[in-house]
Amino acid sequence: MTGIVAYGAYVPINRIKVEEIAAVWGKDGKAVAAGLNVKEKAVAGFDEDACTIAVEAARNAIKDFGIDAQKIGAIYVGSESHPYAVKPTASVVADAINAGPELTAADLEFACKAGTAGIQMCMGLVEAKIPKWIEYGLAIGTDTAQGRPGDALEYTASSGGAAFIIGENENEIIASIDETYSFTTDTPDFWRRQHAEFPRHAGRFTGEPAYFRHIMGAAEGIMEKTGLKAGDFDYAVFHQPNGKFPIKVAKMLGFDMGKIEQGLITPEIGNTYSGSTMIGLASILDVAKPGSRILAVSYGSGAGSDAFVLTATKNIEKKRAAVAVKEMIKEKQYLSYAQYAKFRRKLKSL
Repeated sequence: MTGIVAYGAYVPINRIKVEEIAAVWGKDGKAVAAGLNVKEKAVAGFDEDACTIAVEAARNAIKDFGIDAQKIGAIYVGSESHPYAVKPTASVVADAINAGPELTAADLEFACKAGTAGIQMCMGLVEAKIPKWIEYGLAIGTDTAQGRPGDALEYTASSGGAAFIIGENENEIIASIDETYSFTTDTPDFWRRQHAEFPRHAGRFTGEPAYFRHIMGAAEGIMEKTGLKAGDFDYAVFHQPNGKFPIKVAKMLGFDMGKIEQGLITPEIGNTYSGSTMIGLASILDVAKPGSRILAVSYGSGAGSDAFVLTATKNIEKKRAAVAVKEMIKEKQYLSYAQYAKFRRKLKSL
């Protein structure tokens, strides 16, 4: 058995309301918020970035579950906002949590699914036992997402991350990973060229041929592979570029709101990109009971999806995060657009 032995999340305390952003650009804030099903988004502080968020999430996982960081033999950090173009985030995380140096580490990038790709890599290393010294693998999805001022992305692109520690000790696993499946094509719906500060996107093209095709492809593929149907799952979480797409894709797959609402976090904190599906999964693990079956499907532009079938074990009732995701995001302070522009360095003199 391979599965999740620990998890941790981190969402910055700062928020900005969608209506505050809309007012700056002369838009109807209530209409924008309703159209996206997003009320507000989390904003990294002036001294926060994807690396500090990754460290906080990893530290929470280690502390809350009593993990010996010296036994972590692999660290993969998925993000599209790594603070350095050439200098790994993963090595900083390793030092910050007192792991290694006998470990393999790397930064990953596949838009919003780089974190789940890290989970798959950790699964393979732990199961293969090559190198033999890998007892745990740490996979992190973290971002301080970029959005050009005035662009549609600015209403949702937010900050946050989650960390998952993968192992195979059945006395530690809180959720087994029963199957994984990926669906990938070259569909350029969203991109950012080297040296460009803000990403570009193909507008409505990001919907049907991109997000929905890949989420559906991965979800239907893993259900066919396992012989499971929507009714066999207790919870489901899908990548959340906004608050409407995951609801629509859930209905297309036959899931009702009762199965996705626990993991649907974007309406409260925005789209955390690489952290999106992973924070939603962490929220589900906060409440799952032994035997609960979970479907998790990420999506990364460019484009691809990773799907996972997980089952909560008996250990989950005695091992959970100290602060649940939904409790964590209640602690917040609101920013004006001017403060938000300062924190996200949209003022170019900073």
